[in-house]
Amino acid sequence: MEDWELDFEWLRVQHLVKDSMRREQLPDLNMVLFLIGIQELGRWKKGFTKEEKQDLMHIAVCCLLQYDGYYEFVGRDADGWPHYRQALEMPKLDTITQERMLKVNAVRYFKELDSEEVEVEE
Repeated sequence: MEDWELDFEWLRVQHLVKDSMRREQLPDLNMVLFLIGIQELGRWKKGFTKEEKQDLMHIAVCCLLQYDGYYEFVGRDADGWPHYRQALEMPKLDTITQERMLKVNAVRYFKELDSEEVEVEE
């Protein structure tokens, strides 16, 4: 994906999240990861602990890195939390490249969510 296309698609994701959450500011990558984690967990509660928030963001990162083959979903624990295992060794990447990879995969994730919603409505 070219940089201009990623910028455009990432902004679309940010507006989608902002509008659905009825917020005034665009969310940053961490907020998007947190929400993907909640989506993957499949349930919402009013107050997640700091540790649970970290776990949700980890779930999101693993989920997004599945697209590149770095992680595989292995199942859910007794409490319903998803678990992943590392399938490939991650290359050493600088922060900007890591962030770009997550944004590209977040765009893909939201496109897949959009296509699932369209199928359900039809």
